[in-house]
Amino acid sequence: MKRYMPFTYKMMLPYLILVLLTDILIGYISYTMLIQSRTEMAETNIRTAMEQSRNNMTYKMSEMQRISDTLFSSVPFQRAIQTRGEPLEMYWTMLDEIVPQLQGPLKLYGNNLRLMLFTMNDDLNVVEGDPVAAPIQKSDYYIVPAQRLAESEGYREFRQSGKDNTWVQLDSDERLENISHLRKLVSYSDYLTVIGYVRITTRLDDLLGDFNAFPLDDGIVLRLQETTTGRTVFQRGEASSSLGERSLTLIEPIPRTGYSIETLVPYSYLKKDAGKLRNSIMLVCAASFAVMAFIGVIVARLSGRKMNRIVKMLRSFQEGSFQKRIRFSGSDEFVQIADAFNVMAANIQELINRVYVQGLHKKQAELEALQAQINPHFLYNTLSTISSLANLGETRKVTEMVKGVAKFYRLTLNSGKVFIPLGKEVEQVETYLDIQRVKYADAFAVYIDIEPGIEDVQVTKLILQPFVENIFKHAWFGERIAIRITGRRVGQSIELKVIDNGVGMKPETVRGLLVGPSQSDSYGLKNVNERIKLRYGDEYGVTIKSVYGGGTTVQLLLPFEHREEAGAEDASGG
Repeated sequence: MKRYMPFTYKMMLPYLILVLLTDILIGYISYTMLIQSRTEMAETNIRTAMEQSRNNMTYKMSEMQRISDTLFSSVPFQRAIQTRGEPLEMYWTMLDEIVPQLQGPLKLYGNNLRLMLFTMNDDLNVVEGDPVAAPIQKSDYYIVPAQRLAESEGYREFRQSGKDNTWVQLDSDERLENISHLRKLVSYSDYLTVIGYVRITTRLDDLLGDFNAFPLDDGIVLRLQETTTGRTVFQRGEASSSLGERSLTLIEPIPRTGYSIETLVPYSYLKKDAGKLRNSIMLVCAASFAVMAFIGVIVARLSGRKMNRIVKMLRSFQEGSFQKRIRFSGSDEFVQIADAFNVMAANIQELINRVYVQGLHKKQAELEALQAQINPHFLYNTLSTISSLANLGETRKVTEMVKGVAKFYRLTLNSGKVFIPLGKEVEQVETYLDIQRVKYADAFAVYIDIEPGIEDVQVTKLILQPFVENIFKHAWFGERIAIRITGRRVGQSIELKVIDNGVGMKPETVRGLLVGPSQSDSYGLKNVNERIKLRYGDEYGVTIKSVYGGGTTVQLLLPFEHREEAGAEDASGG
């Protein structure tokens, strides 16, 4: 016997090479994506923290600006700081008009502030707070001569710049990491006359907010810089001398202030834990290669090309395709499996075709039988009524009923078609009601409300009349009765309702109408329900709700079908 090596074993070597290359490629892509994701996440977190600091600083500086604007635009306040007089009079002026204007904003502002009023009025009393050279520990206000401001370090530069209503650092602000908002106060009667200055000072770390979002211990540096000069006015974190090109600089401008937040992020932080990620990915890739190699060996021993063909054919068989067959050459077990599979597929296909065709024929026969039952039933009841009227000599009524019956059956026959437009079905019910008016002399009221746009929808004929007829036979209570027929589209369905205010039914009576053996008085109702379910499926049909002594509502649920679709079905099943 000729010795040979199985083909599956020959495929093992390229298979293992492919698995190895795939693991290397996946590992490299995974490592790159993880590093990129980690870098983007770290950058996003820092940018978010910078935006929060910017928003916090913008909000608090706006509040300080609002305090300044309030003092600048307050006419009583300006009038008070220009008042001159006796010490007692000035004391009450300060107590009533000036001090409240200075104390109020300090109580409302969330952080500690120094609010300093530099006045040109020598009659005003001097109010000193904590030493200006000391750190801000609490909110405090000052009323001091304007000469004090002129002597401040940095004031001359501010005055020469011609700026006003701006943010500056005076005196010890830079050393204490404070910032001040400074603006002139001018007379309300003469805008050229300077009557004083307002200086509002706060700590920069209060403006920037919490620094917990910035991992300063990892080498990140946070700065507040002047946009025009690049001068650093505030800094947190130690800048490494080796940062250079290995750092990412993020800048967040602060609107309308002339300052911006700058963050230096070392790339070592952005790529933090890269070594651990690389080792983990290499370990996973190695484990994946080992597992895939083991699986490859097992598969090579247990299967081959013929087995794969059998599996593919079985999957096709599972999906419902019974036409395909397996052809193997040789005389081994695979040929016997293929022959058995081919015979089984042929038998199942023949059996399914036979059962399917028989089911279609049975369904059509049931529909035709049910359709044939309902017409004689109505004719029997109507002829019985005509006979009674003829015995009473009511020839005019007999004539009207005969005409109505003729029109009713013309609509019922519908040229032999199973389907009828909903508008014609409603017209058929109206014809039936006209027949009943001859008998009952308009002792009932009818209201028909069909939603526009559904009159042309094709429905199975004779589905409304049996329920209307049932009202006259069982629901009549009192001298008059009201009947309401409605139709509307609900999603992809049509809902028809036949409502009366008659005597109603007990729950056990309602349950017996559509289930169980058909009674002589109710088989027409059950007939309609069965025809709808046979034609459209179990999700459609008839639902009856009734309140004993309070009336009955019959709901018919049909699919919404276009004229062309229904017509095609009618032609094929007619």
